[in-house]
Amino acid sequence: MKRAVLLALFVLGLAFANPAFAAEAAGNAAGSTLFFAAIVFGAAVGVGLAALGCGVGMGHATRGACEGIARNPEISGKLTVTMILGLAFIEALTIYALVIALILLYANPILPKFLNVLGLGG
Repeated sequence: MKRAVLLALFVLGLAFANPAFAAEAAGNAAGSTLFFAAIVFGAAVGVGLAALGCGVGMGHATRGACEGIARNPEISGKLTVTMILGLAFIEALTIYALVIALILLYANPILPKFLNVLGLGG
């Protein structure tokens, strides 16, 4: 049941995304400011959620490694290497989210219009 509700919300989100992007193309200065604010908010939330999720995952991985070493100290070397490798993969997910946020912030066509509205454009 939960999957059906999530799928329905996803499909509705996709259905309502088209008019929003079409309205942005014909937008004015106030619309571009609102659009840029939404991009900034989305980037901040995306990086925040990625950092939160990766932090929780790293905590669980470290806890599991410490419990494993406490139960069987002879495998501490192999377990530590595996844990560090896993932590590196988890950290890569946060870096991917940061890269996507930076692309959203700096590689969009609305930024020059927004800077002109603020009087900072050239």
